[in-house]
Amino acid sequence: MTTSSPTVPGRRLGAELAGTGALLRLALRRDRLVIPVWAIALGGLVASGASTLEKVYTTAAQRADVARSMSGNGSLRALYGPVFGDSPGALTAWRFGGFGCVLAAVMSLLIVVRHTREEEETGRQELLSSAMVGRRASLTSALLAALVANAAVAAIIAAGLGESTGDRASSAALGLIVGAIGMLFAALAAIMAQLTESARLAKGLTGAALGAAFLLRAAGDTATRDASSVLDHLSPLGWAENVRPYAGERWWLLPLIGAAALAQGAVAYALAGRRDIGMSFVPPRPGPAEGRISTVYGLAWRLQRGGVLGWALGFALAGLLFGRMADGAAALVGDNARTREIIQRMGGQSGLTDAFLATMVSLLGMLAALYATSSVLRLHGEETGGRAEPVLAASVGRVRWAAGHLVIAFGGAALIMAVGGLALAAGHGRDAGPLLGAALVQLPAIWTLSGLAVLLFGALPRLAPGALGVVALCLALGWIGPALNLPTAVLDVSPFGHLPRLPGAGMTWTPVLVLTALAAALVGAGAAALRRRDVVG
Repeated sequence: MTTSSPTVPGRRLGAELAGTGALLRLALRRDRLVIPVWAIALGGLVASGASTLEKVYTTAAQRADVARSMSGNGSLRALYGPVFGDSPGALTAWRFGGFGCVLAAVMSLLIVVRHTREEEETGRQELLSSAMVGRRASLTSALLAALVANAAVAAIIAAGLGESTGDRASSAALGLIVGAIGMLFAALAAIMAQLTESARLAKGLTGAALGAAFLLRAAGDTATRDASSVLDHLSPLGWAENVRPYAGERWWLLPLIGAAALAQGAVAYALAGRRDIGMSFVPPRPGPAEGRISTVYGLAWRLQRGGVLGWALGFALAGLLFGRMADGAAALVGDNARTREIIQRMGGQSGLTDAFLATMVSLLGMLAALYATSSVLRLHGEETGGRAEPVLAASVGRVRWAAGHLVIAFGGAALIMAVGGLALAAGHGRDAGPLLGAALVQLPAIWTLSGLAVLLFGALPRLAPGALGVVALCLALGWIGPALNLPTAVLDVSPFGHLPRLPGAGMTWTPVLVLTALAAALVGAGAAALRRRDVVG
């Protein structure tokens, strides 16, 4: 008579994590360029902030003046958060801290979804799991890859700012804040990857949560000067700014962010152990008994309608919020000339209210470029996922297949910008015509960046995801370039730098027409290249 030995918990855990090291090495090898670029660009941007701001505000009196002005302006607090000190380090935390947290969250969600749900979508995870790979090894390796990336960002920020400010403890606090927020959203992305059956939906839901956190933080900071609003306490980005690096750090908030990340990670692990590979807890709805999609345009709309509607809703909420904030742009404490210069450099040499509205329109345009470019890159995902080949095997040409997605990408950008412009007008309580026109003027720049994505997909498909990096660079130039007093030649690298600053400025058609023609040329070149190259099977 034989008796079975009881399962040892440690042995069971080891079996579920078997192969984690190999998968982590594979993930880091696949991201050997992506992670270093993210870490160096993001960490270096924040780390260089103190020295850059010292060049802009050369005296302690200037820094104190700008801190008072920024802290007293609800509109600017909504954008960047409150100022808790007037030292170079405190101004760096104010100007770059929130921006760094948002980018770290984006980096982390992309890494986690890529190495979890995308692996399952392409079928690679099933092949790996047929070997000695545990049930939770894939999720663990993805989170560890995100941890490596966030640790690198935190280390670069801490070392760079510690060297330039001399305050190594506060510099470490800011680096840890950015890294901790990155891991918080990495864990959230891990949950979404278990709940949904689509990598795109997992990214979209995590991005929507990030957008909601930003809006909560912005609304809270508009209401109070010291980030003490209830809305700030409901947002992870509000927790991050309340750590207050260089202004008497509240170190106890860092374990709170870490505990929230660990709790979300535990939820993701529990979900991962209760589903089969390729399955999800929220599976897609079954289609009708008889097919209703008869054109490539109908197929593209069916695949991308959720993204279009989600972005449109987000732009409606953001437009209403920014529109309500616009009147506060003119109420600067002390009427600081440097603050006025920054706003007008971002939004044009008009009245401060119109300059602020122009800045918000430009920000919506840069965000819409993220939507449009990611929508174009859906073509890349369909091809690498093996879903394009069955469509192209029928009587559908490559260019016609691509055109279905491009109509959604370019037309969807026009739709969400129109929604954003109308919402801005409704929030500000003014005639819709000028703000709707200002929003639609952003389209040539949006289409130019989207056209670059089309060209890369058609000619150099392996480099196509890099188009999102170009959009991120343009976003960084438009968002922080004016405050850093970057030369006009640098700001003009972004196509948004050439557009008229509406409302308030005069309409100039030349850059609009040139960018539209450039976008058309890029799309045409990309379509021609797609017709000639092989399609991934």
